[in-house]
Amino acid sequence: MKNLLRRRGPAWLVSTVLVWAVGSAHADATDTLRGFLRDTLSGKGSFTQTVTAPDGVRKKTSSGSFEFLRPNRFRFDYVKPYEQLIVADGSKVWIYDPDLKQASSRKLDAAIESTPAALLAGGNIDKDFVLSDQPPRDGLEWVLAQPRLKDGTVRELRIGFRGKEPAVIEILDNFGQRSVLQFSGWQSGVPLTKDSFTFKPPAGVDVVAQ
Repeated sequence: MKNLLRRRGPAWLVSTVLVWAVGSAHADATDTLRGFLRDTLSGKGSFTQTVTAPDGVRKKTSSGSFEFLRPNRFRFDYVKPYEQLIVADGSKVWIYDPDLKQASSRKLDAAIESTPAALLAGGNIDKDFVLSDQPPRDGLEWVLAQPRLKDGTVRELRIGFRGKEPAVIEILDNFGQRSVLQFSGWQSGVPLTKDSFTFKPPAGVDVVAQ
């Protein structure tokens, strides 16, 4: 799911807890990630995504809101600079571009395997990624997640946590493109219903099933 399935400029996730030694802080990072996936069953907030081209110069920025309800339901509403919806309904992932009047769908398992979306969908993180602790940086605790699927589009993820919630995800893909997602306004454990994660293509929209 290149750039969280963001076609046009892209379309996905944990603080500093200084303990007795650097090694101990590192050990806490992967525990924080696993604890987030185990204990945070729903949440919502806002995001800003900056995508840098392989040349390191060209950049695109987008922003919007997100929600998730585990297992296997999440929603990203891109607002700026273009509207786009990415929603997982439990069995499929839908991508809808209102201005192009196009929607596409793909089976959930195939769409999110070894991608940042797997962090929101839940499941066994160790099945899809090799996790390793990283030194604290920018006031965050960091985990490096390397996909076990070697021929996918994602080369590596770096997840920076502030407390028990992800603050930044850095994504490097196999094309040399780098995406940084910054999260704000976190609300964990909020009541959400499955209705928020359904999608029905509007009349007149071209639909492609992959």
